[in-house]
Amino acid sequence: MAIYKCFTCGEKIKSADLDKRFVCPSCGSRIFYKPRTKMKTVSSD
Repeated sequence: MAIYKCFTCGEKIKSADLDKRFVCPSCGSRIFYKPRTKMKTVSSD
């Protein structure tokens, strides 16, 4: 299950909640993004 964030208010929304309506439940915005996870880098020293 993917988690999206509202671009306007920053509310975290599960993808299952967006199946019925693609609208933020907090502010009504229709612009979302999928936050990236931080990747750890391994040094090759």
